[in-house]
Amino acid sequence: MRFTRLVLAAAATAALLHPAPGRADCAPIKIGLTDPLTGPYANFGKDQLQASLWAVDDINKAGGVDGCKLEIVAQDHQGKPETGIAVANRFIDVDHLPMFYGGFSAVVKAMAPIADRGKTLMFSVGANAPSIATLGQYTYTTYPLADVDMRAFGAYVHNVMGKKRLAVLYANNETGIPGSRVLIDSFKKAGGQVVLDEAYDPAQSDFTGLILKVRAANPDVIHVHGVNTDIVTVMSQIRQLGIQTQLTSYQGAFSDAYAKQLGAAAEGLTVTSLAPSVEQDPNVKGFLERWQTEFHRTANGLPYTQYFYDVPYIIKGMVHYLHEKNMPITGENLRTALLAVKTFDGPMTGPTTFNADHTVNKPVYVWHVKDGRFQYVTKIGD
Repeated sequence: MRFTRLVLAAAATAALLHPAPGRADCAPIKIGLTDPLTGPYANFGKDQLQASLWAVDDINKAGGVDGCKLEIVAQDHQGKPETGIAVANRFIDVDHLPMFYGGFSAVVKAMAPIADRGKTLMFSVGANAPSIATLGQYTYTTYPLADVDMRAFGAYVHNVMGKKRLAVLYANNETGIPGSRVLIDSFKKAGGQVVLDEAYDPAQSDFTGLILKVRAANPDVIHVHGVNTDIVTVMSQIRQLGIQTQLTSYQGAFSDAYAKQLGAAAEGLTVTSLAPSVEQDPNVKGFLERWQTEFHRTANGLPYTQYFYDVPYIIKGMVHYLHEKNMPITGENLRTALLAVKTFDGPMTGPTTFNADHTVNKPVYVWHVKDGRFQYVTKIGD
């Protein structure tokens, strides 16, 4: 008995001197999140933040990361690159955070050099410009870039939907330009003809001149690749001017709120999604019910919110790796953990494997508007 007590006492002393990583009384692990929380894109940004807050709450209620709680430090970048730069500097120099994440291609591009300078890991979530893969050592995307969904979709529009003559209207910015280029290349390679390729200012409100060019080109499909509400405005005016041609877009147009706003004009609108639906993943059912219970609606940009929900789980996996290796939680070490673990399970989007070129791959899903709401059509790609 005396020997047993000595062994237990020694074990207790060792635990005090060398506590297990992630013990319950450790300080919260703070992670930055920046998105447009005010301004014209706030409808998407607020819901993306909400999804991440739910994920952190779920993780913490289940014991956190080895007993350590996660905490989100949120900042508003308003969809403006200059504001994003100020936020990134604050995260690094004031808050001393080891990593942060957010969306919008132009803002991510502006923040990437700041992340590299501070050796702070940055996740791009939802931005789709292919150049995001080349922004620096510390910038990784958790979301497939446009050369995944638009490459698959261009071929689908021609080969499956049977469209031969494509008109492309795209926002003249870091979202519209690269995404539309990939779509055009894919559509042409499939054998289609691009009869109109026109940029527009997403801040303008009257697109009559642009739409008259569409009418003159006589396409059998019109693809609108914008940022947010500009997509709805362009499509609405297309219908108002009497053009009933098939409309397509990408995940940025995936919102039941947009379908409701467009009304009858939305019928048949076909878009891509890079997140699974209830048909592919039963976890999504509970996620949808959560939105209905708390907000009595579907999330704005539902697929994006699924990705924002999964990011804290990726962070959990990286932090757990560092705990096991007894390494401090720094930007450099989180990057090391990311490269070592590579594949992380996400409750809402499935496994995410980070490639050596800073990209990820996911299946592409097709949805269309029927009877006033988006409905699942099919899966394309791997």
